[in-house]
Amino acid sequence: MSDAPEVGRGVVTPVRVVIGLCLVAPFVAMLWVGSYAKSDPTFIGIPFFYWYQMLWVLISTALTMIAYRLWQRDQRARASRGTGATAKGGAAR
Repeated sequence: MSDAPEVGRGVVTPVRVVIGLCLVAPFVAMLWVGSYAKSDPTFIGIPFFYWYQMLWVLISTALTMIAYRLWQRDQRARASRGTGATAKGGAAR
């Protein structure tokens, strides 16, 4: 209806689903308090409630790094496909 060009929307790919899962998993794990609201088992004298949360700090860091690397790889792949198509098609600015 309008004369403005359509803005390309993101495509849902398996890589992007994995990225989303990597970023959502820590939130789900921490918001589900009933799964870790207990004191046993203890780890070197630290109740489960505390060491479980500290473990998720490390897991969250690893998952965020994985998501970031996957995102970078996805963006590079998209850019190379876009550049290749422009160079082959001979489209001008």
